[in-house]
Amino acid sequence: MIISNLKWRLGPKASFLNSIFVAISLAVVLVLLVLTDSQPAYALPIHTGNVRAIPAFARKYGLPCSACHTAWPELNNFGQTFRDNGYQLNNDHDSPIYQDPGYFPISFRITPQWHRESTNNQPIDFTPGDSESGLVNGRVTTHGFDLSGFDLWSAGTLFKNISFSVLPAVESSGALGFEAAFVRFDNLKGSRWLNFKIGKFELDNMISEKRFLFLSSNGGYQSYHFVPPGEQLNAFGLGDNQLGAELSGHSVNSYTRYGVAVLSSNDGTPELQAGRSYDTYLTFSQAFPIGKIGVQRLGVYSYIGQRPTIALTSSGEAIPGASYGNKSFYRAGFSGDLNFGKLEVLPFFLHGHENVFLGTNTPANGTLPDGAMAPTWNAGFVETHLHLNPQFIFTQRVELVRMSRQALPDTPLSYGNIDAYSVGYRWYPIMFSRAGVAFHNEYSITRTVGNVPLSGNGVGLPPLNSTTPVWSNSVLAGFDIAF
Repeated sequence: MIISNLKWRLGPKASFLNSIFVAISLAVVLVLLVLTDSQPAYALPIHTGNVRAIPAFARKYGLPCSACHTAWPELNNFGQTFRDNGYQLNNDHDSPIYQDPGYFPISFRITPQWHRESTNNQPIDFTPGDSESGLVNGRVTTHGFDLSGFDLWSAGTLFKNISFSVLPAVESSGALGFEAAFVRFDNLKGSRWLNFKIGKFELDNMISEKRFLFLSSNGGYQSYHFVPPGEQLNAFGLGDNQLGAELSGHSVNSYTRYGVAVLSSNDGTPELQAGRSYDTYLTFSQAFPIGKIGVQRLGVYSYIGQRPTIALTSSGEAIPGASYGNKSFYRAGFSGDLNFGKLEVLPFFLHGHENVFLGTNTPANGTLPDGAMAPTWNAGFVETHLHLNPQFIFTQRVELVRMSRQALPDTPLSYGNIDAYSVGYRWYPIMFSRAGVAFHNEYSITRTVGNVPLSGNGVGLPPLNSTTPVWSNSVLAGFDIAF
C-alpha cells in the first residue's frame, strides 16, 4: 500500500522508482535469507588497528583508543560493527550496572581555534555607512580567535539489546538544540539483521558528515546540502540528522549492511513545523578484505522525499505542520571506502532531482512559469586520508556540483555550479582512553555561481543568473578536544 501510494505520487518517474522497489525487495529477501544464518548475533569479532577512539567507550571497556577509529571521530570497521551492535561487545561489560565507579557514559567535544574567512565579489557600499552611495564589488575578510560548537554526548545501553544516544549541542552562537536523541532495540528475535531505531539520528551515510575530518566554514560537504539557487521550498540536507524510525541489519562483521528509514518530511526540525508527509531512505553496502591492502567497502543509497508547497493559514498566518500540496524530490547515488595500506580513498556520487513545482517555488495549485522544467544536477567528491602513523594524518578533498537542467529556460546552465577544494592535516599528540586532542590545520576554498554568504544571489553585482564566480576561502588552526 505504501509503495503503491508513493508510485502514484511520483507518477512518471517509474524507471527510477522501479529500481527503488527492486532495492526494497532485495533488502527484504536479504533479511529473510540471513535470518537463517547459523552464526549467532553475539559473535562480535574483536580486533584492533592503526587507529584511535572517542573516550567514553574506551573508558567503559578498557580498550585502547585504537579499537574503533581510523582518526577520531572517523570509525574503522570494528567501530562500525560496535555501533551496529548497539554499542555492545556482548560481554558482561555491556550492562549499565557493570561499570567502574569512575565511569560515566558522557563525552564532550569542542574546538578552540583561530580562523580566517575571505570572500570576493561581494556587494558593499561605495561609502561605508551610506546606503545611497551605490554598491561596488569588493572582498570581505574576517579573522580572529573563536570557538566551535559544544557537543555533550551520552550513549550506551539501557538494558541488554536496548541502546540509546543523546547529544545536546550548543552552537557557537549559544543556541541550544538536540543534535541526536534516539533509542534502539537491537538484535530483535535474536538476529543482528533486525534492529529498530526511533528518534532523531544521522542517516546511515557510509561517509559520515558527523565524523568527517574538515572543520572550516568552506570545508563542509557541498554535495550533501546542495539545492538549486533560489529554491525556497526545500532545504533538505543529506548530512542533516533526521526524525523518524529505521530498520537496519548487518552481518557478524558488518561487511554486509542495509538500512530502511521512514522520516518526517521536515529535515529534522522538531515540533512538526512542516507538512504531513514522510520520506524514505534506503541504503545497502558490502565490504570485502583484500589481503594486507585492507577492507574495501562499496555502497548505494536513495532518499525519496516530499515537501509541501501550500501553507494552510489562519488570518494570513501559516499554521505550523498543516501545509499541503506535497511535491517530490530525490537524491540517489553511490559511495565507497577504499583502503590501500596507509592511504584511504572515499569516493562519493549523487544525482539530485526536484519536482518542477519545488524548483520554481510554485504552489501545487498555481500556474507554472512558461517552459519550466524539473531541475537536476550531479555532484560528487573524492576525499583521501594518508595515515602516516597512528598520530598523524594528511587530508584532502576535491568536490564538484554541476547543474544538468535548470528550472527555467533562461537560466544559464552553470548557475549553481560549485567547485570545492580542501587540504589539511591532523596531529594527535594525546590519545588516551580518557581524553584526546587533535591539532587541526586546514585550508578550504570554494568557487560558486549561485549562493554564498553575504552576496545573496552569489554573484555580486552582475545581474541575477550571471555566471560571474565567487571565491570563498577558509584557513583554520585549532585544537579539537574530546574527553
